[in-house]
Amino acid sequence: MNEQIVVSRFMLALDLGGTFVFAISGAVAGIKHRLDLFGVLVLSFAAANAGGITRDVVLGATPAAAIRDWRYIIVSILAGLVAFYWYPVLDRMRSPVLMFDAAGLALFAVSGTNKALSFGLGPDPAILLGVLTAVGGGMLRDILVSEIPYVLRAELYAVAAFAGATVVVIGHMFNFPSAIVGIAGAALCFWLRLMAMRHGWRLPVASHEVK
Repeated sequence: MNEQIVVSRFMLALDLGGTFVFAISGAVAGIKHRLDLFGVLVLSFAAANAGGITRDVVLGATPAAAIRDWRYIIVSILAGLVAFYWYPVLDRMRSPVLMFDAAGLALFAVSGTNKALSFGLGPDPAILLGVLTAVGGGMLRDILVSEIPYVLRAELYAVAAFAGATVVVIGHMFNFPSAIVGIAGAALCFWLRLMAMRHGWRLPVASHEVK
């Protein structure tokens, strides 16, 4: 099996893994806002795939993988159904669900950056597309339920995705093995997100009183 096939399968695994965990987060948001099953599944798909679809459109990789490949749709629906019918279990697992969200952020930051690099983009746009892939779905999820996007108000979120994407780009520049670089980038993103949640790390907020 040649290296290109291995890298391709690795990227697909990252994408599908991120799709599942973010679909769970979208479905949970829909359930909390008392949406019906259809609404929950819509939020599930939106949270899981909006970032990747935007990335693919920017890259000109159309139709987007999330629409062209049936696996993305099935994984999104499956995650939505799991959340819908087993929500009480997920609700008791608040910390694990947040960990799944952190894992999705890490997986998408890496897969988005890798795909951008595979299309020949330079370091800066590859990092930006990696971050967009990681946070895009969550932003659409929150907008659909009329909330300020989580990425704009949470502990370090986009910054963690940025760090993970940067590791991938640096590894690519030095021709390190894609799998090792991907694992390192995802691990850094995941660790930063967890530490930010645990210790309340966040970017500065304006202290001026708004009149």
